[in-house]
Amino acid sequence: MSNVTVIGTQWGDEGKGKIVDWLASRADIVVRFQGGHNAGHTLVVGGQVYKLSLLPSGLVSGKIGVIGNGVVVDPQALMGEIERVTAQGLVVTPETLWIAETVPLILPLHGALDRAREAARGDHKIGTTGRGIGPAYEDKVARRAIRLCDLAEPETLEWKIDELLLHHNTLLAGLGAETFTKEQVLSYLGEIAPKVLPYACPVWDRLDEAVRAGKRILFEGAQAVMLDVDHGTYPFVTSSNTIAAIAASGSGVGPKSVGFVLGIAKAYTTRVGEGPFPSELFDDVGQGLGKRGHEFGTVTGRPRRCGWFDATLVRHAVRVGGVDGIALTKLDVLDGMKEVSICVGYELDGKHIDRFPSSPAAQSRVKPVLETMAGWNETTAGARSWAELPAQAIKYVRRIEELIGAPVTLLSTSPERDDTILMKDPFEG
Repeated sequence: MSNVTVIGTQWGDEGKGKIVDWLASRADIVVRFQGGHNAGHTLVVGGQVYKLSLLPSGLVSGKIGVIGNGVVVDPQALMGEIERVTAQGLVVTPETLWIAETVPLILPLHGALDRAREAARGDHKIGTTGRGIGPAYEDKVARRAIRLCDLAEPETLEWKIDELLLHHNTLLAGLGAETFTKEQVLSYLGEIAPKVLPYACPVWDRLDEAVRAGKRILFEGAQAVMLDVDHGTYPFVTSSNTIAAIAASGSGVGPKSVGFVLGIAKAYTTRVGEGPFPSELFDDVGQGLGKRGHEFGTVTGRPRRCGWFDATLVRHAVRVGGVDGIALTKLDVLDGMKEVSICVGYELDGKHIDRFPSSPAAQSRVKPVLETMAGWNETTAGARSWAELPAQAIKYVRRIEELIGAPVTLLSTSPERDDTILMKDPFEG
């Protein structure tokens, strides 16, 4: 049996929540390995809707959830999410949720700085959620972060907070924003410490034991490859690496433990926030995709920009993300369309290119080269086998496989867990 790592191959919002939930029902442990509460997963199980940002999706299936060291954690947001899902009937205890004791904490000052910077950018804003994820990652690499394990040693917190405030208050004051006092930060940490410390543990030791015992581990990525800080549409990206390789370093396991890499792709393309989007549609077709697909950000609530499936972009994600197979979601949203198109390349300054350019300037200038084919009138919604799919829908899926260089190993035809067509079991490797 193989472990499985799930990553998005577009700009997030590909429907990872449903796929991860479906896989989690067959796993023993589910691990979040990067990102923060700027990620959002919506799960629909038995008519119940769960909206998760930090908690691993496996908790919905009654499995052990792990928040790895590669995640940045807002303790207040975490406790609020635990309270919300507990009210929905989920069991979240230190036995079912393990949090790496070395996770950096997102504090109120991080969110304040995030929002002040975004406001100062004016027309050049990058579309952050304003939740402090970027500044928290900056503190991590600058070696001034307050980590979860620090809360168990209050005698060391004062000098760490001094160093933190020296940096953040200087920036906040320069941006004309309100600064923070040591007493405010100490009071906040003192209040939150007894609530979050019970979940802290050396997750890498527990995961090593699980690997040796042959347990199935599902690594759950947040955001997507095109938001990766190295490989995405920089600077309109998140503040962490989102590719599958980070599952190992972000949870403290060896690279062989990553297992089968399943990339999630929507049957069209969406994006929330700022940044280039070559195949974006600005007409009634794009608006129709948004309405039929209920395209609003899980975390932000912002309407998603919609466009045709971009095969060139996903092929890039397949290569740098190490994707072994694709889970294609929301095929049913295309039902009833007379024609469907796929972006098969770009035109840049009068020349055809078949790769996604690296520079922001070039990314903003590329024009999509579209390949159009007939749509289908029959419904794909709720299909659970290839035999139930319209012939033209199958042709569309096969063309996507050819263009991205990876097989579609799983097909999702509705938000419900069981409306899934499986061609290859990722846990079989």
